[in-house]
Amino acid sequence: MKNLEQAMIARERAYTPYSNFKVGAAILLKDGTYIHGANIENASFGLSNCAERSALFSLYSQGFKKEDIVSITIVANDNGPVSPCGACRQVMHELLPRDAKIILANTKGETMETTTDGLLPYAFVLDEKPNE
Repeated sequence: MKNLEQAMIARERAYTPYSNFKVGAAILLKDGTYIHGANIENASFGLSNCAERSALFSLYSQGFKKEDIVSITIVANDNGPVSPCGACRQVMHELLPRDAKIILANTKGETMETTTDGLLPYAFVLDEKPNE
C-alpha cells in the first residue's frame, strides 16, 4: 500500500527524544502529491506537535485546500492501528473533507479505515467558518 509506505517515510522524520514513540502521517492529494507530517517533541511537552497536525498544518501552509485531500494515513509502532489523540481528531474533523479516508496503521501493516465522524462523532463545529 503506497499510502502506508509514505506514512512510514514520514515516521522516520519524527523527533522523539523523550517518548521514542515515532508517528508518521501522509496525506494523499487528488493530484497524487503526498504531504508528510511527523510528531515533533519538546522538553516542554505541551509544545510538542503530533504527526497528523504537522501534516495538515503544512498542507494548508503550502496553499492546498480541504478539497484537494483524498486521504490521510497515520502509522506508529503500536499493538494495533494507532489511535489519534483528541486534539488531532478535532483538527482532522475541521480540516479534512467529510469523504476523506482516514487510514490508521501500525508498523506491522495492520490497518483500519475510518472517517472524521467515526473518530469524533460529537466534534465542536462553528456555524460560520473563518476565512471562507
